[in-house]
Amino acid sequence: MVYGLMALGLSVIFGVVRVVNFAHGEMMTIAMYAAVAMFSAWGVDPFLAAIPIAAGFFALGYLMQSGLINPFITRPEHSQFILMVAVATIMVNGMLMAFGPDARNVQIGYQLESWEIGKILIDKPRVYAAAMALATSAALFSFFRFSLTGKAIRACADNNLGARVVGLDVKHLYALTFGLGSACVAVAGCMMILFLDVTPSLGPSYTLLAFIIVIVGGLGSMTGALLGGVLIGLSEALAGLFIQPSAKSMFGFALLILVLLFRPQGLMGKKS
Repeated sequence: MVYGLMALGLSVIFGVVRVVNFAHGEMMTIAMYAAVAMFSAWGVDPFLAAIPIAAGFFALGYLMQSGLINPFITRPEHSQFILMVAVATIMVNGMLMAFGPDARNVQIGYQLESWEIGKILIDKPRVYAAAMALATSAALFSFFRFSLTGKAIRACADNNLGARVVGLDVKHLYALTFGLGSACVAVAGCMMILFLDVTPSLGPSYTLLAFIIVIVGGLGSMTGALLGGVLIGLSEALAGLFIQPSAKSMFGFALLILVLLFRPQGLMGKKS
């Protein structure tokens, strides 16, 4: 579910703005560092830290879209690609300057606790993280489904020209969308810090993982992003259980190849 929430942010941005955020994993890494910093300074639990960090990332995403990315919307795709790769490179090196190359993590009291059901042990932090990811996803789905602003954003995604004709502020709505996608990846980062150490070089691998998930689920499909995240997470867990942990990436890429061969538009995607 956390993988799905991470990919959901990428899918929302691409589905509306039609810009591929190649700095997605780097933004999640920054959120992980923010959670570590809040825990080290004030002892704030990552689940509570997710609220202010998500708010900060919403503002960051809004400013990035309105001030930096909007001028590139009408430019060729390779210009957008170079822009976002440059942003990702700046983020990685900025984290390296600020935090150094050493791995960092958080140690909370319930991190090693679990429920025992027969012979099965279920980690409490993973259940809490899945519930947090599910609640965040449900809130995002409800926003797009029921709020007037969410419906306006969907209108921009369906017909950009029509949205302009009826007077919608498309650039503002694009910035809101990028902010929402950034907030999703921030919450995912706060959950991920419970399970792995963070280093500045972590970002590119999770950017790649987010791409795999959204391609498996279907580019631009929010439901597909969640489904793809669950499938990739399950494949990694089963590979680590029955083969060896180092083989988990192999199964994720194998699933990607199968989807590209038999359903190129993704499991929940639509043919163009």
